[in-house]
Amino acid sequence: MKQANRVLWGIILIGLGILLGLNAFGITDFNLFFDGWWTLFIIVPSAVGLLTNHDKTGNLIGLCIGVLLLLFCRDILSFDMLWKLAIPAIIILFGIKLLFGGRFDKACADAMKKLQDKNGEVKYGTAVFSGENMNFSGEVFQGAELNAVFGGVECDLRNAVIEQDCVIRASAIFGGIDIFAPDNINIRVTSNSIFGGVSGKKNNPKIEGAPTLYINGTAIFGGVEIK
Repeated sequence: MKQANRVLWGIILIGLGILLGLNAFGITDFNLFFDGWWTLFIIVPSAVGLLTNHDKTGNLIGLCIGVLLLLFCRDILSFDMLWKLAIPAIIILFGIKLLFGGRFDKACADAMKKLQDKNGEVKYGTAVFSGENMNFSGEVFQGAELNAVFGGVECDLRNAVIEQDCVIRASAIFGGIDIFAPDNINIRVTSNSIFGGVSGKKNNPKIEGAPTLYINGTAIFGGVEIK
């Protein structure tokens, strides 16, 4: 993956150098500092990341934002439309995350695939303009999908029975998700956020031989907290 990243950036830099050289010879007349040229610092890295990195959702959001800003700067779209388009765009991106989020994170996707191959049970918690409490005390926990839209979800795993690697996909839009994790497991967190955040036990010391809880969190005007 790192090799592919270097190759793509190498091609981009070579192309830019050739273009500047052609400009110097008067063969082309490309204005590098066109209106909105600065959006390329968002668009290009996001496009490269979309092809090479595991964090597909974050790069997809960055690419969409960069393209929209470029269209605004080129007067193709007016800035008056910004707030009108912001909420629909966020909701669409959230929907894409729900549909394809598991594929965007390799570690999380691999853990979920192993769970499904073993016919493991995935729990579902969804709160839309409401709240939901999920307590797995004394239960064998294998995996869950948590979604909060203008609401809140609380998932308590402190007294759950975790015997093997498990995975949680948590997505919050204008809402919040609290995950209470036990101290005797490893936790691996990947996150994609825009005007929100995923925080908590991301860097807990590795416990040899203990199962790992993979958490793939997305927060859009919301928050996911691991406690």
